[in-house]
Amino acid sequence: MRVRPISPDLLAEHLAERISALPGAGQQWLRVAVDGAPAARPGGLADALVEPLRLRGRPALRVAADGFLRPASIRLEYGKRDADAFHDLWLDDGALAREVLDPLEPGGTGRVLPSLWDPVTDRATRAPYSQLPPGGVLLLDGALLLGRWLPLELTVHLALTPAALARRTPEDERWTLPAFARYEAETVPSEAADVVVRVDDPRHPALVERD
Repeated sequence: MRVRPISPDLLAEHLAERISALPGAGQQWLRVAVDGAPAARPGGLADALVEPLRLRGRPALRVAADGFLRPASIRLEYGKRDADAFHDLWLDDGALAREVLDPLEPGGTGRVLPSLWDPVTDRATRAPYSQLPPGGVLLLDGALLLGRWLPLELTVHLALTPAALARRTPEDERWTLPAFARYEAETVPSEAADVVVRVDDPRHPALVERD
C-alpha cells in the first residue's frame, strides 16, 4: 500500500474516470457512495464529481443521506446526544435502498426520490421524484454508509485520523465522535471501501493505493 498526494481537481478526475470504467457503464445505472464524517466533507467531493462525469457522458444525480434520516421520535429516543443511536438508528437505510438504490437495479424504473425526511422540520420533504437516464450515476454522500449492505457499484471512503476528526468537528457535534470510533473499529471503512482518500488536510488529499 502506498499513499499518493493528489490535488482535489485531479482526485475528481481520477474518480470520474474510474466510475466511467466500471462494468456496464453506459448501459445501466451506477450507484456510487462517498462516505465520510461531516468533517471530511463528503458532499463536497460528490458535488465535484458531477461535472467530470457529465463531460464523460454520464449524467449524475446527487443524493445526500441526510435526507433519509429517521423521524426524531426514533432518532432521539435515547436522547439528543446518544452516540450509539447516531450510529445505529439515525439513517433510514431501508428507505434509502427502497427509494434511491433499488430503482437503479437492472430492469428498474430509474425513478429516484432525492430526499424523504427533513430532520430540521421533522416532516416529510415531499420532494418530487427524479428520473435518472440509463448510464447515469447516482452519487450518494453521507456518514456511516458502509457495512449496511446497501447495493452500490463503487464506494469511496474519506478517511480522517482521530486527531484530525476531533480537530475539525464543531464543539456541538463532538458527541458523535464515539460513533465514528465505533465505525472504525467495527466496520473498518478503510478496508471495506473500494477507494480510500485521506483528507486530514482537505486542501491536500492523498489517494491510498493498495498493492
